Amino acid sequence: MTLKLDDKKAIVAEVAEVAQKSLSAVAANYRGLTVTQLDSLRKNARNSGVYLRVIRNTLARRAVENTDFACMQDALVGPLIIGFSQDDPGAAARLFRDACKLYERLEVKVIALGGELLDAKKLESVAKLPTRDEALSQLLSVMQAPVAKFVQTLAGVNVKLVRTLEAVRLEKAKAE
Repeated sequence: MTLKLDDKKAIVAEVAEVAQKSLSAVAANYRGLTVTQLDSLRKNARNSGVYLRVIRNTLARRAVENTDFACMQDALVGPLIIGFSQDDPGAAARLFRDACKLYERLEVKVIALGGELLDAKKLESVAKLPTRDEALSQLLSVMQAPVAKFVQTLAGVNVKLVRTLEAVRLEKAKAE
């Protein structure tokens, strides 16, 4: 299907706007997937906060120009589907990792995170990145640990005193 110049400009503008706001991107070769499989992938993407788009490579290159994903330009070759993580840096990687397990024909080609181009072999490590809530939870537990240990130490003296007094009382009760 041929696109008019205005349609191409609109697509580039839409993808560029999404790329400006995104945290990471994953591009995969989708050749060999059925329409049903692609629809399922799109549905999963919507549910996980990933913007997913099949776009011509020339339009994709123009869209990622002047963004953190400009490093992907040379890797955009062949029929690709691009996913942009909007809220969570690992969301697109998790989506494609799970999809690759379901659809053996889906092959991740390139990952971009923080303006850096990563090899497709890094998919698993990017997918394991914690979500924002998980990261905040981990940070809070690390910050809370010293205080909790300090309180346990202070309480330990009292507990030890009470146990010692109880042991003395039991010894006296046994002796009588």
